[in-house]
Amino acid sequence: MSYLIYILAFAVLLGVLVTIHEFGHFIVARMCNVHVQRFSVGMGPVFYKKCDKHGTEFALSAIPLGGYVSMITNKLIELEPEIKNQLTEEQLKNTFDSKPKAHRAAIMFAGPLANFLLSIVIFTGIFLNTVDPKIVPVINSVNQEIIYSNNETFKAKDKILSINNVTVKEAKDINLELLSYAGYSGDLMFSVERDNSDKPINVFVGLKDFLPTSQSQADPTGSLGIKVEYFMQPIIGKVISGGSADRAGIKSNDKILEINNSKILFANDIQKKVSENPNRSLEFKLIRDGEIIYLPVNIDSQINENVTKGILGVSFGTSRNFRQSISKGIYETYNLSLKTLQFIGKMITGNMGTENLSGPIGIAQMAGNTAQAGFLPFMYLMALLSISLAVLNLLPIPVLDGGQLTLLGIEAIRGKPLPEKAENIIYTGGAVLVGMLMIFAIFNDISRFL
Repeated sequence: MSYLIYILAFAVLLGVLVTIHEFGHFIVARMCNVHVQRFSVGMGPVFYKKCDKHGTEFALSAIPLGGYVSMITNKLIELEPEIKNQLTEEQLKNTFDSKPKAHRAAIMFAGPLANFLLSIVIFTGIFLNTVDPKIVPVINSVNQEIIYSNNETFKAKDKILSINNVTVKEAKDINLELLSYAGYSGDLMFSVERDNSDKPINVFVGLKDFLPTSQSQADPTGSLGIKVEYFMQPIIGKVISGGSADRAGIKSNDKILEINNSKILFANDIQKKVSENPNRSLEFKLIRDGEIIYLPVNIDSQINENVTKGILGVSFGTSRNFRQSISKGIYETYNLSLKTLQFIGKMITGNMGTENLSGPIGIAQMAGNTAQAGFLPFMYLMALLSISLAVLNLLPIPVLDGGQLTLLGIEAIRGKPLPEKAENIIYTGGAVLVGMLMIFAIFNDISRFL
């Protein structure tokens, strides 16, 4: 049964990603009046097909992995003259290579663009349906061997705000940002918030060949010399109707500053203080819309494993509206696209291990694992892989969309296409390179199981 889950999850994942990619090519080709001979969902033998009024055959194929768009070209007609008998005069006029270079470029770019848009849509849906945990990264311990480039040093309980002016917004941001500096030598600036300081403090760390191995890349913060814990900010999310907080007048988005004159730094400080004081009245100091408010709160209680504990009746983290969700979805797609491109570059230069590449076996494993974890984790993986598919397809490798865009650029500069022999050599080389990458990725997958 578990194997079936992995197979189905992989088929759905890859099927959606490739079909969306090909639909991008198809819809822009249709807008540019290029005749599309077939749009197939799936690969291999066709078991169902239906033609529309434009003469495009929409097909379902036997192997539910991916799909393809078949556009008529003048070269195809030269190679297979009998195709002329299946096409109208209008369709013969609207071949792909008869269109202006701008139209052909738009058709090629539309596939990756569709994958970027899919990621934005998925991220927006995820952010609409989950709370913003308002995570704060806090330094737990510091390695004394860190080399600093100024007088400031890391201290335990420092809150990390940014790395080289890139704001840390979520738990994953620190590791992603540090990984982008793999192989780097020089200073790295951290902006931190310290309890006894009114303004952020800049700490400069001197690096030399940072994160040189796969082992160090698996734990970027540890390799830097710090251990980081992640805490939720003391910001109220939902308030349970009729609970202690609701009766006292605490509202969503209130930030708790103190309880009974004890300073509150994180959400777990609230939970600890409340849990220790069942059936007692506590004074809360909070900030709401910039105004300081004091509220007495009568703490409810519950018995858990024969121990009476106080309960407040709230959850932490805030919900996002549609505008916030789509804005974050766009940023997340942009940021992860940039990081993907950086990591590919570091693999090429040798600053990041190529064992990070995953092939179909690795992707199937991730698909099955996230499918069993739940719908949202599976969709998050789909968004990540959609970004990877888009970025990879935009690389200037012949047979990929980016390679064809590069050849169109060369054609624009030369004023004419490359000689057919040169194009054939380039496409063959590109196909061999892609094939070798696929074999290497599969080898990586197999190596992980050995």
